[in-house]
Amino acid sequence: MIGISFMTANYCARPTGWNMTEGWGQGDQATNAYFAPLETYGARLDTYLADVQALGFTAVDFWTSLLNPPWATDAHIALARERLQQRGLAVYSIAGWMGSTPAEVVRTCEIATALGVPVLAGRTSMLSKDRPFVVATLQQYGLRLGIENHPEKSADEVLAQIGDGGAGTLGATVDTGWFGTQGVDAADALRQLAPYLFVVHLKDVREVGQHRTCRYGAGIVPLERCVRVLQAIDFPGTISVEHEPEFFDPADDIQASLRLLKGWLAQ
Repeated sequence: MIGISFMTANYCARPTGWNMTEGWGQGDQATNAYFAPLETYGARLDTYLADVQALGFTAVDFWTSLLNPPWATDAHIALARERLQQRGLAVYSIAGWMGSTPAEVVRTCEIATALGVPVLAGRTSMLSKDRPFVVATLQQYGLRLGIENHPEKSADEVLAQIGDGGAGTLGATVDTGWFGTQGVDAADALRQLAPYLFVVHLKDVREVGQHRTCRYGAGIVPLERCVRVLQAIDFPGTISVEHEPEFFDPADDIQASLRLLKGWLAQ
């Protein structure tokens, strides 16, 4: 059965008061600043997790900015694990930037292991700097890295990065919204990447050429056809519901999208 989770990066603009006037980097920095203080970490994370539960989710994808290697201590990690367990929320992946240095990649793997997460879903510059190190580190921790498409304009570009698959450690995290932004048919890309598919970030966008996310069905991405492809290939992974608006709380949109997704999967 395909799992469903909430992408915590949906709250990127939340620490800015839903007024992310300077783009993703502003929200990323604000989120890191919000969560880094240890004395408030547990309570602030629990508020986020409570809101996720209220939307109807039982699992999350843990965005790296909520527990980032440059500042995440063992005490932060213990609090995150405790709050997740108290809420009964599963963590399907660590999502986002996996690091620019060997130490950051290792720390990301330590965090994933501590949270019981099997998959890293995102990107790291270390893959091009030192691919053997990344593969060896993933093997050491028993993890897999699903490389997420952002600038890629075809599934072939993702496959080129996966290469030989790193003895099963390297695969794909398909972001349907970014394929839509790049003018790529996301459903066709999913079918092409099926042998290497670890995670799907199911996202809609309003138009080609810009990355303006929206509720399912309001944009250009053929989301229902994407789900049909996943069903046809017996996808064993998870679908992360993703929508990261810059200027409003996406709660209502995400609830509507979740209902739509559940309806598609039930057919």
